[in-house]
Amino acid sequence: MKEALPLDRIWNPWHGCHKYSEGCQNCYMFYLDKQRDKNGDDIYKTKTNFKLPLSKTRSGEFKIPSGSSVRLCMTSDFFLEEADIWRDDVWDIIRQRPDVHFWILTKRAERISDHLPWDWCDGWEHVTLNVTAENQKRADERIPLLLDVPAKHKGIMVAPFIGPVDVSIYLATGQLESVLADGENYEGARPLHYEWVESLYHQCKTYHVPFSFYGTGNVFVKEGMTYHIPKAYQRVQALKSGLQYPEIIGDFKIQKRCASCNRRHSCGGCKWCGRCR
Repeated sequence: MKEALPLDRIWNPWHGCHKYSEGCQNCYMFYLDKQRDKNGDDIYKTKTNFKLPLSKTRSGEFKIPSGSSVRLCMTSDFFLEEADIWRDDVWDIIRQRPDVHFWILTKRAERISDHLPWDWCDGWEHVTLNVTAENQKRADERIPLLLDVPAKHKGIMVAPFIGPVDVSIYLATGQLESVLADGENYEGARPLHYEWVESLYHQCKTYHVPFSFYGTGNVFVKEGMTYHIPKAYQRVQALKSGLQYPEIIGDFKIQKRCASCNRRHSCGGCKWCGRCR
């Protein structure tokens, strides 16, 4: 069984998106852009981040060090149509950093196969392709398309987790290496039910697929009780649930906390303390 990679960096070569399915209803990117008086539907190439994996410090070292795992397009969609003009350049950057693992997530599963790099063949060892599956309808729509794509590594992310999901038949194929689950945040957040997470956990455990319950979301329901959980504690509560597979991963992460404020499991520069030094 392959151990789930820690997702420790974010690379947004472009920003902006269009709402695509029910999982997009309360998208955090649109919410945060609105707070800045921006329109989330405006799609543009980022200036300072576009070549981030190739950027170096003054001492000549890569800003993203070897061995890192990088999440792409967390404020957009990697296979967004408007990004077709930039994607080949991004593939070229990824090609130049085989020492970094790139984690690509999309809702547009039907566009994957036609927008892979020319030398993709059966996939690149340092790239994982993932689709979102916010409910059963989208799981049954997107996961089969992902399974039809040649790739070294594949996974799914059930987020925002807005309905029960059974992916057993897809896990049984042996193609999926990881499953992540997370609740919903910000305005209008829909509840995540403990029973949904527990069911998904058992599905992954049955087929020996690493499962990470990443966060509860703002509204978490367990045993008929509704809990409103602040963003800073959602990961903490998810880890305390014990719904991590292999279980040792959850226990290990619980012990690693931000040295300054003790709120997060790794410091990304939060509003409470800034970056750890």
